[in-house]
Amino acid sequence: MTSTAQPTGSEGRKAHPEHLGHVIFITAAAAMGGFLFGYDSSVINGAVEAIRSRYDVGSALLAQVIAIALIGCAVGAATAGRIADRIGRIRVMQIASVLFTVSAVGSALPFALWDLAFWRIIGGFAIGMASVIGPAYIAEVSPSAYRGRLGSFQQAAIVVGIAVSQLVNWGILNLADGDQRGKIAGLEAWQWMLGVMVVPAVLYGLLSFAIPESPRYLISAGKVSRAKEVLAEVEGHSVNLDTRVTEIQDAMRREHKSSFKDLLGSRMGFLPIVWVGIGLSVFQQLVGINVAFYYSSALWQSVGIDPSASFFYSFTTSIINIIGTVIAMVFVDKIGRRPLALIGSAGMAISLALEAWAFSAKTAAGTLPPTEGTVALIAAHVFVLFFALSWGVVVWVFLGEMFPNKIRAAALGVAACAQWIANWAITASFPSLSDWNLSGTYVIYAVFALLSIPFVLKFVKETKGKALEEMG
Repeated sequence: MTSTAQPTGSEGRKAHPEHLGHVIFITAAAAMGGFLFGYDSSVINGAVEAIRSRYDVGSALLAQVIAIALIGCAVGAATAGRIADRIGRIRVMQIASVLFTVSAVGSALPFALWDLAFWRIIGGFAIGMASVIGPAYIAEVSPSAYRGRLGSFQQAAIVVGIAVSQLVNWGILNLADGDQRGKIAGLEAWQWMLGVMVVPAVLYGLLSFAIPESPRYLISAGKVSRAKEVLAEVEGHSVNLDTRVTEIQDAMRREHKSSFKDLLGSRMGFLPIVWVGIGLSVFQQLVGINVAFYYSSALWQSVGIDPSASFFYSFTTSIINIIGTVIAMVFVDKIGRRPLALIGSAGMAISLALEAWAFSAKTAAGTLPPTEGTVALIAAHVFVLFFALSWGVVVWVFLGEMFPNKIRAAALGVAACAQWIANWAITASFPSLSDWNLSGTYVIYAVFALLSIPFVLKFVKETKGKALEEMG
């Protein structure tokens, strides 16, 4: 599945003002998938220590339960496009909504550790589907003059979802008097944390019935008259609908269906540009960003901070994530992708090194001295800020722009797959690594942040201001 490609003649066409509000509603409804992506990815943060206690599991097995959702993410992302091309974008949203709902209920009411892991895989399928279908659908219904701004709804929804999940976790913990296994209406607090996702999941499904199918899919399915109705909804009745349908049909005929073979080079397996994309994806994860979203509550408790405060710090970190994302959205087209990436790498390396220094002072009682504790908290927030204003956004911009047209879809798929694998590696390894040496773990992340600087300087070319046809 690819986003709508439009000829130059349609660029600059603006939606009629009376339709723009409706288009924003459609975009926001589709971006609920991004909200659930962020929410489901990070809500587990509040349940880690409670799951460890309830099922009496060690760090290695606990890590697999936390990380196993990423397997579902990879499968969902790999299959969503083809499914959407067969049954439509809206149907995929509705399937994802059902999967999110089932996962929330199952995760909240597990019989044992194995079925908790199963429900997390189901949630992973939904996350993977939402990560693909949201951006594609938004691109296909957005008028060209507003596509960039409307497309940013997806990333904004993801970081808001992360923040809301941490706020909900904190609120539930306070209702349980600071005990993650405290009872609320017969269920433990951590079960409520995982179960509350039912609310946005059901809302996502209901909203999917209130928005139209993508004109591109309708045309591919032979439903041209309905496609014209939707185009009139989103672009205005003043648009020549016959011309727009012809433009979309011509664009679809010209598209090259890239395959895995197109990515292969003569000596290094993949073409060099594909390796650069893989490198960007892997470095984005190897700095340990998802430790902040999956394990921060458990991390702060491991150095002596009480659960209520640790949950609050997880929430403030997610607010910093939103601020950094907004900064990136403002500056990515002004100062360029490479400068932002380099600024972020330097900031992350310094803040991670400070965290490593602070954690090296952990006492035998499992606490940090006041000075080191303060440094660790500030450095953790600074790290998330520098990631969010740089690699969190810039990598996806690069991956959408850097590949030649002929291989863009297939190369983006390989790079995204590499990102899920690296995400899994960091998520699955952190509990065992932190048991081994928490400070040493952060030294490893800091080294990867440092190594990303020469990688960007040597291999990554600026894409700001270049037409997609110039890439590669």
